[in-house]
Amino acid sequence: MEKKLDKIIDSISNEIKDLTSINDLNQLKGKYLGRKSVFNDLMKELKNVPKEEKPKFGLLINQAKQNIAKMLEDAKTNIEAKMIEAKLKSETIDVTLPGKTFNAGSKHLISQVIEEVEDIFLGLGYTVKEGPEVETDLYNFEMLNLPKDHPARDMQDSLYISEEKLMRTHTSPVQVRSLLENTKQEPMKIICPGKVYRKDDDDQTHSHQFTQIEALVVDKKTTLADLKGTLLFLARKLFGEEREIRLRPSYFPFTEPSVEVDVSCYKCNGKGCSMCKGTGWIEILGAGMVNNNVLEAAGFDSNTYQGFALGMGVERIAILKYGIDDIRAFYTNDLRFNKQF
Repeated sequence: MEKKLDKIIDSISNEIKDLTSINDLNQLKGKYLGRKSVFNDLMKELKNVPKEEKPKFGLLINQAKQNIAKMLEDAKTNIEAKMIEAKLKSETIDVTLPGKTFNAGSKHLISQVIEEVEDIFLGLGYTVKEGPEVETDLYNFEMLNLPKDHPARDMQDSLYISEEKLMRTHTSPVQVRSLLENTKQEPMKIICPGKVYRKDDDDQTHSHQFTQIEALVVDKKTTLADLKGTLLFLARKLFGEEREIRLRPSYFPFTEPSVEVDVSCYKCNGKGCSMCKGTGWIEILGAGMVNNNVLEAAGFDSNTYQGFALGMGVERIAILKYGIDDIRAFYTNDLRFNKQF
């Protein structure tokens, strides 16, 4: 029996040396440790061994099986190590070869301007608010003090979906929604960036879709002086610290008094040039004190609360800042244009 076990150990030792794959190893394992292995024959012979010697030979058989199992496990470890080494050699990267060039995208100029304006207002303690682009007549017009016969309601100006729904013509509805959400009537400072839509013919200076950013401040002691200070700070951050602003009387249904805001021309420094059409000033946005009717419609007591609002076209700011001569360049996805910024 001992000689047979020694012969089996020698045989498997020689066969293990020739193994090159895990599949061959599994076949060898089945041959020596499987159900039909040589050990099954030895166990059958065990019944012919004298009773007093059976424990000895049983122990020898178990030790031989354990030795073979260890030999197979060691062989498996060696084969796997060789496979990993071969794989690493075949997949070696030649670091001297030139690398691949990947074209990385960049933020669109409109997104850049929006983020720049947001950063300015966030630094002043404002919160960014957003709202739906499909709006109701109630929020887009009525609660903003636009009567039924106001020209802005004309079907030629607004893109109506139904009698009560339309594509928003400004981001002011976000201000209305924010006022209504402010049930505790706490002081609020928000900006509302987003796309707006008008029934307009696209040309060099007009687009049926463009981007606005509006700001709203409501508090008990807000004044026109606060508005002017905010406008001056914004103009200088956008166009340079040497800029000055002027306010011209205007009219908007949702603000009273209302003003058009001009900034001193940054190209000629107010002396007069082709950009400012010889005036020394460039119009940048509209603003004003929130109309009492708008506050009352949102549930605020206009005898207690006051506020101001301003609104700017992002494309106009970008056109003035970067000297762009056609608004359509923002929407044609021409990489030659986009890569400049």
